[in-house]
Amino acid sequence: MAGNVSEVTDNNFQAEVLESDVPVLVDFWAPWCGPCRMVGPVVEEIAAEKQGALKVSKLNTDENQQTAIRYNVMSIPTLIVFKNGQEVKRVVGAYPKKRLESEIEPALA
Repeated sequence: MAGNVSEVTDNNFQAEVLESDVPVLVDFWAPWCGPCRMVGPVVEEIAAEKQGALKVSKLNTDENQQTAIRYNVMSIPTLIVFKNGQEVKRVVGAYPKKRLESEIEPALA
């Protein structure tokens, strides 16, 4: 993981995401997923630019199936913004940075 992006798991999802005092963007991905690898650098850029205002984490769906199932992640990449422990925005698929930012910005306000 890049410096501004943390890895979350089934075990620490509650503490790292749901109990966070800042909004959290979680990238549900898997190593074999081509579109996930395309969106990875975009997610890392957003993490660097929004440091302090937004926490960014990645969850490997192959290794952490319980959390993926709990949030009905049916295809990857799926990016979900959590705020105050609740899902407030979901984006499914790989998008260019500007489009992804325009999707998640309203959820951060």
